[in-house]
Amino acid sequence: MINRRWLPLNALRAYEAVGRNLSFTVGAQALHVSQSALSRHVISLEELLGKPLLERRPHGLVLTEAGAILLPVVCKAFDRIEQTLNLIHQGERSTRTLRVHMPPSLLHHLALPILRDFRREFPDIRIDVSSSHVTGLPSQDLDVAVVYDRPSVDDQVTDLLWMVRVTPVCSPELAQGQAGKTLGEFLAQNELLHVKLDNQPRDFLWTTFSRQCGLEIDTDRGLAFDTAMSAVQYAMSGDGVVLADLDMFAGDIAAGRLVAPYDTAFEEGYGYYLKFHPEDLADPVIALFRTWMIARFSAQQAVKPPALAAVG
Repeated sequence: MINRRWLPLNALRAYEAVGRNLSFTVGAQALHVSQSALSRHVISLEELLGKPLLERRPHGLVLTEAGAILLPVVCKAFDRIEQTLNLIHQGERSTRTLRVHMPPSLLHHLALPILRDFRREFPDIRIDVSSSHVTGLPSQDLDVAVVYDRPSVDDQVTDLLWMVRVTPVCSPELAQGQAGKTLGEFLAQNELLHVKLDNQPRDFLWTTFSRQCGLEIDTDRGLAFDTAMSAVQYAMSGDGVVLADLDMFAGDIAAGRLVAPYDTAFEEGYGYYLKFHPEDLADPVIALFRTWMIARFSAQQAVKPPALAAVG
């Protein structure tokens, strides 16, 4: 068994430099050592573990399964050590940087005021925010991620912020001409707007909704967007119908910028989850941010308009 009395710190530092850059050349430059010395350290770590950490391919390096598990832990451990040493050396309160990821629609539509208020309350915690429309966890190294995904079991600490419920929405102008039409007629006669999901057909959400409602309509038509925010903004311009998240766009519905012409909603099977590494449970900054996010999103749901009737 490996214990802390003889942790291979030089080898771990060498692996971090190579793994971060997927390059022995760049890693050696970062540590100001020769490539051969760096390679020997990585090989010694692989021999100690009995597993390869890097796969050397013709077009470059890739992490093996073991390497992908080890790299974020090593990076985070060295980051924390560096931050703490600087804190002690400087003799003043540390300015901590928290790396946060959020989906773009959530970030721009709901989370920016939450992040602003967090910064005002805790100015010594810097926040680096990244955003992408990927479903599930992004590939980059993070402290905390809010992800849009189906319920799943993995090695992350996971807090459900809310399950997504959607309903067809459109502009007030488009809704005015729909009086007396059934839901099926309304959807068949107007353009459908899609939000693309990873590894799913472009009309996945509309197909699921139609099946839930017992409708037979052509769902493979209309425009497809990378984000819900873009699809909703297009609908607000006066054209098309989109399945909108009732919680995320509750303010637009309440203000009349969007109209839900039919009292029909369903849970699409996806939700927004707060995720972080289990070894960070004791990190006071991550614990503080976690508590803040859960409290703010709980309050957000507490003031939302009454729910529409669920399908079925």
